[in-house]
Amino acid sequence: MARTQGSHAGTTGPKVREAALRLFAQHGYAAVSMRQIAREVGVQAGALYLYTPDKQALLFELMRGHMEELLADWTPPGGGPLAELEDFARHHIRFHLDRPELVFIAYMELRNLSPENFAVIEGLRGTYEARLEDILRAGLVEGVFDVADLRLATMGLISMLTGVTTWFRDGGRLTRADVETIYWDMVRRAVGAQAAGAV
Repeated sequence: MARTQGSHAGTTGPKVREAALRLFAQHGYAAVSMRQIAREVGVQAGALYLYTPDKQALLFELMRGHMEELLADWTPPGGGPLAELEDFARHHIRFHLDRPELVFIAYMELRNLSPENFAVIEGLRGTYEARLEDILRAGLVEGVFDVADLRLATMGLISMLTGVTTWFRDGGRLTRADVETIYWDMVRRAVGAQAAGAV
């Protein structure tokens, strides 16, 4: 297939994914065509198939890459459940604030995944959620947390932390550090944990 002059395999592939990310986030997966993605990248429509089988594969690759990077980017630091919960909460906020378009797609476009691709993404999300659930479980065993339902607490905390991306803007009233600290205090209170140094 013909390739637009100036495009190169080593750089065009990432540009295709970046263009798909922007367009999916702006217009929604269903409204975006492969022709639009090609136009954004600057290649002929047929040339896109050198880099991806189809639009579904692009969506899946974006979602899978997001979850795999999230899983690889955080390791429990040790120091007990309270320290691990704080580290998890702060990391979750930092990671997601840097990737608002991916976060939007990861939650809003799940319905557009094929059943096979949906199962893979749900598996990766389940692995991530299990990390938080394990921290909460350990805190319950040690008596430092008080939650009525582990699964509900896990889902509620992740939803709250991820929600930061819907309203936070750099240059606003609160800095990223402010948001991390305030949200950590809300997380701590939500699990019934005492503040550090409290009696």
